[in-house]
Amino acid sequence: MAYEPQFYPGNTIVAENRRKHMSGKLEKLREISDEDLTLILGHRAPGSDYPSTHPPLAEMGEPECSIRELVEPTEGAKAGDRVRYVQFVDSMYNAPATPYFRSYFAAINFRGVDPGTLSGRQVVEARERDMENVAKVSLETEISCPALSGLRGATVHGHSLRLQEDGVMFDMLDRRRLENGTIIMDKDQVGRPLDKKVDLGKPMSEDEAAKRTTIFRADNVAFRDDEEVVEWVHRVWSQRTKYGFQPRLQ
Repeated sequence: MAYEPQFYPGNTIVAENRRKHMSGKLEKLREISDEDLTLILGHRAPGSDYPSTHPPLAEMGEPECSIRELVEPTEGAKAGDRVRYVQFVDSMYNAPATPYFRSYFAAINFRGVDPGTLSGRQVVEARERDMENVAKVSLETEISCPALSGLRGATVHGHSLRLQEDGVMFDMLDRRRLENGTIIMDKDQVGRPLDKKVDLGKPMSEDEAAKRTTIFRADNVAFRDDEEVVEWVHRVWSQRTKYGFQPRLQ
């Protein structure tokens, strides 16, 4: 029988959502065109070639290497793409993802990526076309809500602030807003104005966000409500503490 990773313990909807994010088995909720994705990332002009840092691997004539023969390079590495980033911010008010689970999602489901986890933001660095693949999946699926999460390459403040009256997470640079029932973005991730408005889709309702979130909250699903999660968190911390003190085996 084939092994199936368990990813995460727990019997609550939050635990189930965490398993979905880690496994990559996500529901697609919206469509973002390649042109729009390129615009809001802001690394190159839509339709332009990918800038490179070295020739394609097939043209480089590298010496024989057993590891190189075992590891298939990503499409970005094959082409010699430069490394670029995408950075997300997620509201503490029941956004679907958190920085740690975005990193788990990227590290488990994509190759050649370098996820970085901070308290209020999460960044993924990779070869440019590989990074765009991560960004597209992240924006189009249930891992993101256009009102409760957003691309922010700079001035990332807002994740811990109360939501605006329209239910949208605050953004110091006003990169996106609610217009006619959908979230539009008219600046790229670092705040440079765009020539067009990019439609990111409809925001989740409060009820839908509460069902899709990976955040334990006292006013939704409390951490202590999931006994299995509590048990395993205690177990992990107990064992790592004991190991840190290097206990002698009895």
